[in-house]
Amino acid sequence: MKSIYIHIPFCKTICSYCDFCKHFYSYSNTDAYLKALEEEINDRYNGEILDTLYIGGGTPSVLNIEELTKLFKIINIINIKEDAERTFECNVNDITEELITFLYKNKINRLSIGVQSFNKMKLKFMERYADFDDVSNKISMIRKIGINNINLDLMYGIPGETLKDLKTDLNLFLKLKPDHISTYSLILEDYTKLSIKNIKPIDEDLELSMYNYIRNKLKSKKYIHYEISNFSKKGYESKHNLNYWNNLEYYGFGLGAHGYIDGIRYENTKNLNNYLEGKYVDKEEILGIREKQENELMLGFRKIEGISLEEFYNKYEVNMQEVFPIKPLIKNKDLIFKDGYVFINPDKLYIMNEILLKLI
Repeated sequence: MKSIYIHIPFCKTICSYCDFCKHFYSYSNTDAYLKALEEEINDRYNGEILDTLYIGGGTPSVLNIEELTKLFKIINIINIKEDAERTFECNVNDITEELITFLYKNKINRLSIGVQSFNKMKLKFMERYADFDDVSNKISMIRKIGINNINLDLMYGIPGETLKDLKTDLNLFLKLKPDHISTYSLILEDYTKLSIKNIKPIDEDLELSMYNYIRNKLKSKKYIHYEISNFSKKGYESKHNLNYWNNLEYYGFGLGAHGYIDGIRYENTKNLNNYLEGKYVDKEEILGIREKQENELMLGFRKIEGISLEEFYNKYEVNMQEVFPIKPLIKNKDLIFKDGYVFINPDKLYIMNEILLKLI
């Protein structure tokens, strides 16, 4: 057990594409929610010393200083290493000197900022706000205060977006010199504003061209492509997310949070009333060896370096190629074996799901 995720489900506005667990922000809701969160952590946390903390949402930065003070008082219940990676998600609009100073004083050392785009058409479609000069000034302020590990989210594949639009967007992102860039192709999830409007996805060939352009451009700027959708400067890979992709166990606290403890994957309730009443967990799945091994592949092949055969054997006391049809996929070049690792052919990353279907 190395990691803890805490979900803050409140937002001032709801983005058109979002299917995360969220509620409109109100003071009365947040106060009751933080009390329930404290009770859940006290009830379920077993005292382990943890390497990473991730506060996500929703929009954690929507909380005011009084509410954040309550949140970090709760977090102090948890044993977190002094040099742990501690990530806090922010919306651009919420970033102020007061907020960043507070986070820095409370040991947050990594910010993930939901920029998504600087293109006015894309921003209107997503129902978001971002202005380049504003974001640039805020990043300078963040670094001056002392937080020097900054991730920016970039979304692409928006209906009406051209490859030229994406190139302009990405160039602006690079001018900001983030330490990490997370990229997301638009997925039209059920029960979102976009699905209700019956919006259609963009052409697959165009989406692939966009993905390849992002990969090549970021590599040329010395970003390491370490996970299918994530790029970082050397040493700035997300330790928290790598715990997920390495199929390690972690706590998930808060409304709709997911966790993995003692071989059990669980999902917390998305019903706020149930959560406030202390009915935290909605679903649990006890994993057998086969399910754990399948998860190892589905998560591990997201990493560009792939899966260590030695680590797989140490975990499950069996060779991976004896469980899954690895060798035929190496032969047809879907997979590559090198230096003790099996990984997806970089030219076939975009069809990772098809390759996984051949394996599982």
